[in-house]
Amino acid sequence: MTEKIAAIVPALNAAPSIARVVRESLAAISPVVVINDGSTDATEQEARAAGAVVLRHEVNRGKGAALKTGFRWALENGFDAVVTLDADGQHLPSEIPKFLRARAESGADLIIGDRSRLFGGMVVRRQLANRFSAWSISIAAGARVPDTQSGFRLYSGNLLRNVRLRSDGFAAESEAIVRAGRAKLKIEMLPIDLGFVDGVSTSHYRPILDTLRIAIVVARTRLFG
Repeated sequence: MTEKIAAIVPALNAAPSIARVVRESLAAISPVVVINDGSTDATEQEARAAGAVVLRHEVNRGKGAALKTGFRWALENGFDAVVTLDADGQHLPSEIPKFLRARAESGADLIIGDRSRLFGGMVVRRQLANRFSAWSISIAAGARVPDTQSGFRLYSGNLLRNVRLRSDGFAAESEAIVRAGRAKLKIEMLPIDLGFVDGVSTSHYRPILDTLRIAIVVARTRLFG
């Protein structure tokens, strides 16, 4: 039986790129759900005009909170899985079918788009942040995960129902890996290409501060559950 899968796109001030992301995603999967996380620009209007379902946070609550809003919507509407991708165009919607095939073939609960072979094209601070995160989170999860910060992922409904995420910021994606690993859910890495390698100008990720927050969340999850 074919699974019912939606695309989830957290978006903060992504008006220049969100319409193209939505249109290209709709060519591969439907619906596309954009979570407008307190944007102050035309993100919401652009997303709706391109054909997205739009959910709104009146104020910015963080990427993790936006993802959880999208996950909750998907479960309430009977979806079997979701594909998540970023709003800035770094992730190529044309690669969504690769995630769908990997899910059908492996049944994995968490499939992560692996950019690790491309880390050399990132600025040094981003390289170091990604490599430190991969090392520490792999240990905490009990599984080798060479790219833990990629937001291009597939989450199964089983994971969404049974893994409770507590973080509202960027650390939520790392927390998901640790909790999935500790729950013995199947995690798979899927090599992906990117629209551009180093999204410093479009990313809201702060390498030092957010890496520290991720480390704290990972340590707390590993030690206290």
